Amino acid sequence: MTDQPPAEPENPYATLTTKEGWRAFVDEHPEPPLPLPPGTVLDRDERESYKESRIDYHTRSVVVATPTIRKVVTTGRKRILLNRHQVSARRGLIVSGSSGTGKTTAIIQLGKNVEQLARRRNPGAVPPLPVVFVTVPPGATPKMLAGEFARFLGIPLHHRMSQVQITNAVCDLLGRLGTTLVLVDEIHNLDLTTRTGAEASDQLKYLSERIAATFVLAGLGVETSTLFQGIRGQQIAGRYSVIPSKPFDRRSRADREQWQALIATMESSLQLDHHRPGTLLALDTYLHERTSGLIGSLSQLIREAAIDAIDTGTEKITKKSLDAVELDHTAQQAQPKPARGRRVRQAKAA
Repeated sequence: MTDQPPAEPENPYATLTTKEGWRAFVDEHPEPPLPLPPGTVLDRDERESYKESRIDYHTRSVVVATPTIRKVVTTGRKRILLNRHQVSARRGLIVSGSSGTGKTTAIIQLGKNVEQLARRRNPGAVPPLPVVFVTVPPGATPKMLAGEFARFLGIPLHHRMSQVQITNAVCDLLGRLGTTLVLVDEIHNLDLTTRTGAEASDQLKYLSERIAATFVLAGLGVETSTLFQGIRGQQIAGRYSVIPSKPFDRRSRADREQWQALIATMESSLQLDHHRPGTLLALDTYLHERTSGLIGSLSQLIREAAIDAIDTGTEKITKKSLDAVELDHTAQQAQPKPARGRRVRQAKAA
């Protein structure tokens, strides 16, 4: 009996953990809908199409070159060069931080940059698969981890295939495809205090030896997790540099300036007919309090408010409409209560 791989979704971009989804992500260059000339009159079907095109546009996250993304891309590319002639003990990178700080965004932007650069440099001889992206499933076993690589590659998994057989199939294929970068997300799911987690960690190390590529990992609070504990942890710590991914801190002038630049970029991307430019930038303190400086929460807040503005016909974002958006639990729990005077001033700004 054969375990067939799951059917691909109609939209391959729905998941990055298949080669089809990854390629769709790399190829994607979303363009905002063209604004309507003043005085344009639309019939009902045209209005609905215009509305839906802008809603679809705002469902996509705006990627901003934050300090974390810039550092991950720059350091990751240097690691690839450093490992070019390494036959073992290749150097890797770990992006670690709390939820919503942009870890996954940073590593996939590195992957997109690496693959696009490879295409530009060698348009006629680009490796078929320069980058691989997988996630570590909860309670991962060595076989499950190898299976994630096989699923990305589309390798059919037979019911009786052993861990060794799957691993060999994955490593052989990646060698032929010329893969130079392996991105592994959710690395915190490896618990080295358990036998299964330790064995899965050994499997990841083995894959990094067999596959002639640079490994870049991302996970929650890796520095304080079990990943660096014991002999296995020492081996990982000796080969990987850690880049922290943190919320923006209002107490830091640099962070405040970067936060404002982030808001300005997101605001400039809005496709709303009646939005007043600068409204969101004037609410930068409020937006920080609402989101606790988390880029993921900020993106959700602004995009959802934009979708509401299109859906209701107001075509603008105000503090009142931002207040109506329900954020994730982390942002809601962490946000401080703003002083009454500041609430009044910012309400007037909206």
